[in-house]
Amino acid sequence: MRIARIGGVGEERPVVIEGDEAIYVDTLISDWSRQSLESGSLERVKAANLSTLPRTSIHGHRYGAPIFRPTKVICVGLNYLGHIAETGADTPKEPVIFMKAPDSIVGPNDDIVIPPGSTATDYEVELAIVIGKRALYLENPDQSPDCILGYTISQDVSERHWQIERSGQWVKGKSFPTFNPIGPSIVTGDSIDPNNLRLWCEVDGVMKQDSRTDDLLFGINHIVWYISQFMELFPGDIINTGTPFGVGLGFKPPVYLHSGQVVRTGIEGIGEIISRVIDYK
Repeated sequence: MRIARIGGVGEERPVVIEGDEAIYVDTLISDWSRQSLESGSLERVKAANLSTLPRTSIHGHRYGAPIFRPTKVICVGLNYLGHIAETGADTPKEPVIFMKAPDSIVGPNDDIVIPPGSTATDYEVELAIVIGKRALYLENPDQSPDCILGYTISQDVSERHWQIERSGQWVKGKSFPTFNPIGPSIVTGDSIDPNNLRLWCEVDGVMKQDSRTDDLLFGINHIVWYISQFMELFPGDIINTGTPFGVGLGFKPPVYLHSGQVVRTGIEGIGEIISRVIDYK
């Protein structure tokens, strides 16, 4: 199953995607959110007769972020072997975890806004895990799939000056408004195998990142289990699982985003998202 939210900013409605059509399910649930997922919204929709519900073509509609106001965005750094090599960093012995402001989340095709004065705004394609059930102190990674709602595309935009040169934690360079386009839909865990998916990122038609999730240092199940050892995960929480080689920072000299460019981000089995880069005004 694919779930999503479509509509103008602030007017998104929950839908199920079937082919080129979106089925409105807001007569069954209030939204795709932490609160509705905790109350069994996914199970309610799966059990419903969707053929009786109104539907529309997906073409011409704006996609919103597939989860309404997620309470956490958790990120895993240095988690692709190729990316570790291009940065020259030591291979982590445990997952590198940091947070990103949930308000950085925007719709999958919304604009990426470069902060005032920034000359080091970078792109990062990532597979995002969306949590479906509360998870705390899982006994082993094999329990993780039961807690995962599904997977979606995340563009983990990063401002490298604030991330690297301004001391402290990486959250500084990750949390600007619009710095996490996500979507277009969530593919539920029973519909996709996340362990060997192609993921890529193009800038103005030039392929910058092109890898597969089998290059992950720490796999999907391990990540969820590991985070649950020190943080409670709730339905709707998003985990950005890391980015592969090819980021702008990795070029010599670095090659960063600027206004007027178009970023296309894709993951096999999920789809593509396209963001226009603009300056802050």
